[in-house]
Amino acid sequence: MNTQDIRNAYLKFFADRGHAVIPRAPLVLQGDPTTLFTGSGMQPIIPYLLGEPHPKGVRLVDSQTCLRAQDIDDVGDNRHTTFFEMLGNWSFGDYFKQQQIEWMFEFLSDVVGLDMSRVYVTCYIGDERYGIAKDTEAAEVWAKLYQAKGLSSDQADIGSEEAGYARGMRDSERIFYYDGSKNWWSRNGSPETTPVGDPCGPDTEMFYDFGIAHNPEFGEYCHPNCDCGRFMEIGNNVFMAYKKVAEGKFEALEQKNVDHGSGLERIAAAKLNDPDVFKISLLWPIIEKLEALSGKKYDSHTESMRVIADHLRAATFLAVDGCVPSNKEQGYVMRRLLRRAIRYSFDLGIEQNFLQEVVPVIADLYVDDFPEVKEQRETIIAVLAKEEKAFRQTLRKGLKEMGKFVDGGLTGAELFTLYDTYGFPVELSTEEAFKQNIVLSDDWRAEFDAKMTEQRQRSQTAAKGTFKGGLEGHDDIHLKYHTATHLLQSALRQLFGPELRQHGSNITTERLRFDFNHDGKMSAEDIAKAEELVNGWIADDLPVSYKMYPTQTALDMGAIGPFGERYDEQVKVYQMGEGDHIASLEICGGPHVDHTGQLAEGGKKFKITKEESSSAGIRRIKAMLV
Repeated sequence: MNTQDIRNAYLKFFADRGHAVIPRAPLVLQGDPTTLFTGSGMQPIIPYLLGEPHPKGVRLVDSQTCLRAQDIDDVGDNRHTTFFEMLGNWSFGDYFKQQQIEWMFEFLSDVVGLDMSRVYVTCYIGDERYGIAKDTEAAEVWAKLYQAKGLSSDQADIGSEEAGYARGMRDSERIFYYDGSKNWWSRNGSPETTPVGDPCGPDTEMFYDFGIAHNPEFGEYCHPNCDCGRFMEIGNNVFMAYKKVAEGKFEALEQKNVDHGSGLERIAAAKLNDPDVFKISLLWPIIEKLEALSGKKYDSHTESMRVIADHLRAATFLAVDGCVPSNKEQGYVMRRLLRRAIRYSFDLGIEQNFLQEVVPVIADLYVDDFPEVKEQRETIIAVLAKEEKAFRQTLRKGLKEMGKFVDGGLTGAELFTLYDTYGFPVELSTEEAFKQNIVLSDDWRAEFDAKMTEQRQRSQTAAKGTFKGGLEGHDDIHLKYHTATHLLQSALRQLFGPELRQHGSNITTERLRFDFNHDGKMSAEDIAKAEELVNGWIADDLPVSYKMYPTQTALDMGAIGPFGERYDEQVKVYQMGEGDHIASLEICGGPHVDHTGQLAEGGKKFKITKEESSSAGIRRIKAMLV
C-alpha cells in the first residue's frame, strides 16, 4: 500500500461510514487575512466547528493540502516538510470519542496494516484548577482495543514534556497522560491561554515508534513526545467538549464535535517502518529524478535532495492554486521556495533548466487524484521554469556585485544581502570570495546569523497561527471591508469588462487590499470612477443577503468567485441589492454587513489609497473607509 493508496483508502473508509467527501481548500484561502497559507486540515472547517451548518451534513472527510512556511529552515532532516497532506474527518454534534478512536484504530491496524505494538497514544491529564477531568474515557477505549489485539495497555501519568524526559517510559506502558501544553486544543494553546468564548477540549494523539536508539541530547529518557526521532506523531483526535466562559472557568458544550487530522506522509512512513518520509511514494520518485539528473546519490547528498523535493512540491501546488512568484507575501514565499531549491541544485552540479525536468515528475504524482493538477500541468511547468530562468539571471548579477568587494572585504550584513537579494547561499558566497581573493570580516558569521534570525522571526510572524487565528478577522470593521471588496470588484468589472476577476485579497482593520487581472496602470479617471460607483452603492443602502445554491445554478445565474477557486456541489451566494438593482453577486463564504449603508457610518467614504502592480498582469488596489 503506497501513499496514494493510503489517501484513497482513508477517504473510502470514512465515506463508507456516512461521511461526505469534500474537496481540498486552496493553499491560499480567500477572505482570511490572518494567515498566508492553509496550514492545517482544520483551518477551512473552523466555521462549521463553531456552529455554522455545513451543506454536506454533520460528517465530513477530506485530504487537505497544507503549507507551513515557518518550517522552511527545518527542511533537510528526515521528517520536516513545508508541504504535506492532512487526512481529516469531522463530526459536528454526531459521534464522539468512542466511535472516533475505534475507527482510527481499525483504519491504522486493519486497513493500513500498521504493527499496532509500535503505536503509542497520549491523552489529557486533566486540570483541577478548571474543573476539567482527566480523560480516562479516551484512555479506556484505547486500552480495550489494544487488549483485544493481545497488546499491553498500561497507563502512565507524565504531565509536562520535561517530566517525560526525567521519567521515561516502562516496557508495558502504551497510554500516556500529558498536560495542556501537549494534549489540549484551542485556537491559542493550553487552557490558560484559551480565549474566552472559544470552544476547546482534550485531544488524544497517536505516535509511531520506529525503534531507533534514543539521543540523550534531547533529554535523559525517551517518551512519546520526545524529539529525538524515535517517535513520530501520525495523528490527532480533538474532542471539542468545552467552552471557556470566563477566565479560569469552562462549561460543557451542548454540541460536542470531533476534529481528526493525520499526516498522510507520516502514516506512509510508518507503513514503510522507515522514519525518512522522503522514502514514500509521493517523494521518492522526485529523489530518483534528481539522482538521474545529477549522477549523485541520495545517501551522499541527502539534505540537498530533501530540500529540493520538498520545496518544488510546495511550489507546484502553489502554482496549481493560482499563486505566482513575486516579492510580496504568498508570492514571496513561493519565490523563496523555488530559489532555495535552485540554490541546492548547485550542490548536485545541476547548472540550468532543471525545473522543467523535475516539475513534471511532481505533477504526474498527483494527476490521478487531483484533477486541477491535470488541467493545469503545462501552465504549472511554464510558470516555474520562467522563474528559474529569471533567477539564474539574478545570480549572474550577484556575481558581478561581489566584484565590488575585492578591495574592502565582505561583512556578514553584505553576505546576507547577497543571500536575500540575489539568492546566494552563504556557502556559495564564501566560496566565490575565496576564488576572487575577497577578504571576509569582526565576526561575518555572527553578523550573518543574526540577520538570518531576524528574517526567520519575520517569516514566522507572517505565517503564524495557521488555524489558531482563523476567526480573528470577523469583527465589524472586517465585515465592512469584506463587503467593500465585493463592491470594488463590481465597479472594476463595470470599468474593464467581465473578464476581470479577483486574484487575491487581504483585509485588516485599517484597509482592504484587492488583486485583479488587468494589463495596465489605472488612470486617475478610472480610480475616481471606481470610487464613485462604490460610494453610490453604499449611499443606496442596498440589502445584503445570501442563499445556498447548487454550484452550476449559481454560475448560470451569473455569480462570480475568485480566480482558481474550486467549489463543492452547494455554494453560498451573497447578493447586494435586489430586483433590477443588484450591485454584486458573488460565491463567497462570508461574512458581510447586513446592508451597504453600514459602510458609511460616521460619515465615511470609500477611498482608493494606492494602485500598483502586484505581478505580471496583476494589479493591486489598497482602499480605506475614511
